[in-house]
Amino acid sequence: MTVPVMAPNDSTKAPASMIERMTLILDAFDSSTRTLTLLGLAERTGLPRSTVHRILDQMIRLRWLAHTSGGYRLGMRPLELGGLAADHNEIRDAVNPLLHELCQRTGMTGHLGVLDGREVVYLDKTGGRLAANLPTRLGGRMPAHCTALGKAMLATHEPTTVAATFRSRLPRLTARTIGDIDGLHRELAQIRLREGVAVDREESVTGIVCVAAPLRTRGPAVAALSVTGQARVVNAERLARVMVEVAHEASRLLFPRRPLWG
Repeated sequence: MTVPVMAPNDSTKAPASMIERMTLILDAFDSSTRTLTLLGLAERTGLPRSTVHRILDQMIRLRWLAHTSGGYRLGMRPLELGGLAADHNEIRDAVNPLLHELCQRTGMTGHLGVLDGREVVYLDKTGGRLAANLPTRLGGRMPAHCTALGKAMLATHEPTTVAATFRSRLPRLTARTIGDIDGLHRELAQIRLREGVAVDREESVTGIVCVAAPLRTRGPAVAALSVTGQARVVNAERLARVMVEVAHEASRLLFPRRPLWG
């Protein structure tokens, strides 16, 4: 992978926040460039050398980076967080056979996702003739408030947690998207009464309906799975029971020694 080099006189405005600058520095490293000098980091990020030097000191102290004889390299903290990301791989490996079977059973496209703040991150996508026409991909993101996966997971959180997460305006993707926090709270309350089953009725993509259920024990959901199809053929009520059954089976696979919710 080639990392673009930003010239010092690049007219692009440098990011103001520390998090954005740290991310630029971390993104400067790749599989072919594991060590970079101060000058190399300044060139790749487009940040002033004095700024890079100041941030490097803090990143070394916090173990994001390490200082070597040849310059700087990634430290232990990214490696530790990578271990947490491996948990997502374990979830996908455990649930994939069930998701594949679910798609064959329904003839629909299946998704597996996790919640990351206000967004859903897709861990798996399988089956169905509709798959290629959906704006979803492995590692891709969608707003949680307008997807069945996202709403199924949000409904497992306390309302106060949801309120703290969605303090700003809710973006609308279609005319049916929930656009305010009160509407989202009402929707999540209904989902809790339906054994956690959430439905996206053309809220993220016009003409598309999605039905989802969370994977969980007694706490917030670690993930959710869903099936997606064209609005004219999907019977959400009929699919609800199927989704609960498959979600419970997937949860038992993930948490064989823990009591399930519901």
